[in-house]
Amino acid sequence: MLYILLDNTRGWLLDTGLYRVFGVLDQVQFRVLAAMVLGLVIVLALGRRTITTLTRLKIGDSGLADAEAMRDHSASKRNTPTMGGVLIAGAMLVTTLLLADLRVFYVQAGVIVLVWMAALGGVDDFLKITASRRPQGSRQGLHSWEKLVFQLGIGLLIGIFAYRHGDSAAPTDLAHAFTLPFQRTYVPGTGETNPALLFLPIGVFVLFAMLMIAGMSNAVNITDGMDGLATGITSAVSIGLVIVLLIAGAESAAQFLLVPHVPYADELAVLAGAMAGAALGFLWWNCAPAQMFMGDTGSLCLGGVIGYLAIVARQEVVVVIMCGVFIAELASVAIQIGVFKISRRLTGTGKRVFRIAPYHHALHLRGWTEGQVVVRAWIAAIVLVLLALASIKLR
Repeated sequence: MLYILLDNTRGWLLDTGLYRVFGVLDQVQFRVLAAMVLGLVIVLALGRRTITTLTRLKIGDSGLADAEAMRDHSASKRNTPTMGGVLIAGAMLVTTLLLADLRVFYVQAGVIVLVWMAALGGVDDFLKITASRRPQGSRQGLHSWEKLVFQLGIGLLIGIFAYRHGDSAAPTDLAHAFTLPFQRTYVPGTGETNPALLFLPIGVFVLFAMLMIAGMSNAVNITDGMDGLATGITSAVSIGLVIVLLIAGAESAAQFLLVPHVPYADELAVLAGAMAGAALGFLWWNCAPAQMFMGDTGSLCLGGVIGYLAIVARQEVVVVIMCGVFIAELASVAIQIGVFKISRRLTGTGKRVFRIAPYHHALHLRGWTEGQVVVRAWIAAIVLVLLALASIKLR
């Protein structure tokens, strides 16, 4: 909004000499940094009021857990306000609307993903919170298949429109390229596209979009089980995404690093910056002992946005590396469920690979304190982000 205002008043600002004051908004790097700061400030400023409001409305965690081994741990968090993801999503939305160029399709689609996933998580949280107030209520909220339908649905829609929006209708548009690890997008020194580059047809591109958006939203959701765990990891991943998007959106930087150049992808770095700032701000209220939980409202929208940004930047593999902790948590649940069901069908008795899943709870039951699990996960996430960024240079 502010950038569009600057663009529409550029002539007047130049004539009056005021452009030298506001012209800094022309620099996307400045707007990204401003988005980080603004997202942080909004969450910090409104955090206490949000906690008070959620407490007054009795929107708190029930303190129940499906696993017997975690009952005492979950009970200690009873009545802590949840649905704090409303604050995260709201800060990201306001910041993006103010500082990004809203005329860019990728920004518009990013806002849609943010709102869609936050609304989906909000409905799930609401059903869980109000379950005890309804006859024969259940804390399970939406069924898994119901959430998956909406997650895959937005992935389908975004994938189709993002593919059609490519800089050209040609099947060799770099916005449709699949970047393999260590593969050069350009022939060094020429700026010409690597003839060995793999370009995705629309069906495969859309499938990737569906898997990334649905998969990452579920991965963050599953990881959000300890105070500050998902929030801290998201902060690190978001900063990595800022760098990836700025590179993808700048033709000179993309050609220098031999990665796909996607016009206007750098505008999405504003959304990634807003996510980093909002996550860091929320960590202030979510660190142990948490004063507020993000709930599915926050985790689903954060994961969905991460998956969407990876698709636009054409760096799915790099982002998956960055999100290694999230992926490991998701995999631990998938392995646990899969092995249990298969072994029960074959032997009549279900076998478990882990004492409990997701894996952060298994570490806790092995004797790690909650603080040790969380901080070590943050360290692992930071290392993975650095490795992922380093891999961009290794072409």
